[in-house]
Amino acid sequence: MMAAPVLTHVKCADCPIRHRAVCARCNADELEELDTIKYYRSYEAGQPIVWSGDSMDFVGSVVSGVATLTQTMEDGRTQMVGLLLPSDFVGRPGRSGAAYNVVATNNVMMCCFRKKPFEEMMARTPHIAHRLLEMTLDELDAAREWMLVLGRKTAREKIASLLSIIARRDASLEKGPLDRLEFELPLTREAMADYLGLTLETVSRQISALKKSGVIELEGKRHIIVPDMSRLMDEAGDDSDGGFLG
Repeated sequence: MMAAPVLTHVKCADCPIRHRAVCARCNADELEELDTIKYYRSYEAGQPIVWSGDSMDFVGSVVSGVATLTQTMEDGRTQMVGLLLPSDFVGRPGRSGAAYNVVATNNVMMCCFRKKPFEEMMARTPHIAHRLLEMTLDELDAAREWMLVLGRKTAREKIASLLSIIARRDASLEKGPLDRLEFELPLTREAMADYLGLTLETVSRQISALKKSGVIELEGKRHIIVPDMSRLMDEAGDDSDGGFLG
């Protein structure tokens, strides 16, 4: 399936993920240079952004929406291995191909940089390379902690952990006390079950239990309200800083 048409150009200074993306420390001149090598592209739910092994002529950041990282095993089974949320980076400078399948879970907008000019700019602009390194290390920390979620946490803690990640990222918050939050759950319950290594029935049962105990409120199937974020993090088994969210 071909990608959707390129979207109208948007100035970096007006970007909603500006303070968290790879360009977070760029000055005005550097933003202008990035502006000359970038383009926006939208993807519909279920549409592939890139397939594992494909050559990539771009790198970029998720501006809105959520995408999944999946890997296909030799027997044809597909395993979800990660989520890409707004400000997360796609692609690796210096590498020609994609390591994972990246597929839009809901409608996704990407800010894409032409790869070669971006690599050249990284070589001349150390703080871009440093910011990308920080983001990569954060991604590594999250992956290690997610191994704990999948291997040691109960089903209820797994569900609460996933909800707390999405809630905090959706609100662009990282630390400190959190007020009432609302967000649209970007994953179906089937996708949650696949990602967490649970059955669909277990996911539905645990979401209902969290609702019954007042930890979350539901409006329809996807609109989640978290009246008290500290309670949700307690259910997830995370500390007051949100555990592995860093």
